[in-house]
Order: sequence, then C-alpha cells, then structure tokens
Amino acid sequence: MKALVLTLAILFGAGTADAQTRPSTVSRPCAASQRDVQANGAIVLGTGGYTFDRFVRDRSFCQIDEGLDPAFVVSRDSQSCFIGYRCKTQSRWFDD
Repeated sequence: MKALVLTLAILFGAGTADAQTRPSTVSRPCAASQRDVQANGAIVLGTGGYTFDRFVRDRSFCQIDEGLDPAFVVSRDSQSCFIGYRCKTQSRWFDD
C-alpha cells in the first residue's frame, strides 16, 4: 500500500509544474537587466503587466533564419533601456 501511494505521489508530482516568476524590466534598474542578458545569453524578462519577451546577447542565440533587432525596454531608471536584442525572422523572399 505504501508503494502505491509513493508511486502515485511521484507520478502526480512529475506532472505538475511550479509557477515560475520572471524578472520584470519595469521594476529593475537598466543595468540589472543588461547584466542578466549578458550573463545568460538568452533570457525571458517581463516587460510590464502580463507581457514578456525573450532577449539575447548575440545572434548565436537565434535560429538560423533569424537576425537581430535592437531591444529597448522601460526600466526603473530609464524609459529607453538598451538591454540586448530580440531574434527576428528575416524575410528571404521579396514581394514583386
């Protein structure tokens, strides 16, 4: 009986995910968000309310068909804080 309860507890625990909070650029100094992007290479940060985005240090963190788009966010001490880049799909085909 104990083995059954333990097995169910393990299976139930493996199927649930704890809510993860992400740092918000709005509530942090610009330098803190810049440091996180540089240290991690790629990181998801909150950008206010329920919005978030993925920011990268360089193109090596993007897909092969993506380029870099400079990322400016609102921070606690700046209305326009450059924290790194966003990966952006590059168009290979041009409209005639």
